Amino acid sequence: MSETTIENLVIIGSGPAGYTAAIYAARANLKPVVFEGYQMGGIPGGQLMTTTEVENYPGFPDGITGPELMDRMKAQAVRWGAELYTEDVTSVDLRQRPFTVRSDERELKTHSIVIATGATAKRLNLPHEEDFWNSGMSACAICDGAAPQFRNVELAVIGGGDTAAEEAVFLTKYGTHVHLLVRRDQMRASKTMQDRVLNHPKITVHWNTQATDVYGENGKLQGVNLINSQTQETGTLAVQGLFYAIGHTPNTQIFQGQIDLDEVGYVKTHQGSVETSVEGVYAVGDVQDHEFRQAVTAAGTGCMGAMLAERWLSEKGLTTEFHQEEQRAEVTETEPEEAVDPAEVYDINNTRHRGSYALRKLYHESDRLLIVKYVAPTCGPCHILKGIFDQVIDEYEGRVHYVEIDIEEDSEIAEAAGVIGTPTIQLFKEKAKVAEYKGVKQKSEYRQGIDEHLGSTASVS
Repeated sequence: MSETTIENLVIIGSGPAGYTAAIYAARANLKPVVFEGYQMGGIPGGQLMTTTEVENYPGFPDGITGPELMDRMKAQAVRWGAELYTEDVTSVDLRQRPFTVRSDERELKTHSIVIATGATAKRLNLPHEEDFWNSGMSACAICDGAAPQFRNVELAVIGGGDTAAEEAVFLTKYGTHVHLLVRRDQMRASKTMQDRVLNHPKITVHWNTQATDVYGENGKLQGVNLINSQTQETGTLAVQGLFYAIGHTPNTQIFQGQIDLDEVGYVKTHQGSVETSVEGVYAVGDVQDHEFRQAVTAAGTGCMGAMLAERWLSEKGLTTEFHQEEQRAEVTETEPEEAVDPAEVYDINNTRHRGSYALRKLYHESDRLLIVKYVAPTCGPCHILKGIFDQVIDEYEGRVHYVEIDIEEDSEIAEAAGVIGTPTIQLFKEKAKVAEYKGVKQKSEYRQGIDEHLGSTASVS
């Protein structure tokens, strides 16, 4: 009977806190295992994956996009030997040692844990919110703002912080006008972001304004019911897109009853530390920080978590050191593509394709299962899905046709397909849409859908 391997450290979550913890732990020869998450706690890379420009992270005088910053941190963690899995942790057992950490694909034993699960965007739960969610309403303008339905129409953003300000400015690229609904008489956003909003000709700020409901017809949003919190005056605002930027709820569901949480759900930590109520378990980043919630403070707590875990393992005599050569990880660099004639590169025998020309040809000519992925350049989840879904497509090489559509380049195609957010994946069989997946899912869920519809489709010889 083989002896079960016990990990030194498992890091649950990613983002600047989780990746920084991974970098420090890996450099300490602990070979940490990182569950990056993909859905339960957001997407790998955390909230920065839905941020366009990060202008206040030290070392980047010209700014850097959130996805690029997370790519660099992840690559640095991999370089020093961290082992990463793009999976959600579904349960943990902190009641007995070593601790148990489970995902849908594996179960690990570990001496110590760093919790970096972050927080998830809040919703208002308006009376008719569900009627229009993903049909005009969203909690991520950066992900969904480029969708055809939000172009050349009036839009609204609810919130008064940096995220709301950034999303309002971002949406001016697509909408004719953007209304920012702020429930108080001032914004919480930084002065720089306030200036951008208040001086933007396509943004109107509505002070002391709260949404009470939404309305529309045939599943399409047409406007928002409002109330002024000072005068109690009610009214309506005609918009065809509404985006929430009203804060976040900590992702601590799997720890409830096993670790001390505050009344909101944030992990309680010792004063001036990231130690929790359970020895050997540390909480870092936004999951324990309801005050600052910045990338740089999250990274700092990630460092603290890794160093405290290393110290505790050493004191308890539990450390197993892994001396290894550093690994080289590729950082994705976006380079402009040379213009090519789609007709010249199209080959029906290939599995992978890109653009509207290939989609139109395959829609009429393919006798394989046709898989279409819709993405947008600014979409952080799309960035993450690429690696996940490429692995899935590899398993079906020669048996499916796969097309990637950029909804900014091919907005008419996206509109005709009814795409209202990215990433979206659609499966077609004999010209009929048989399945659709919105957001980032588990690989197993994609496999199940493909397998279900693959049976009776023939391969192109």
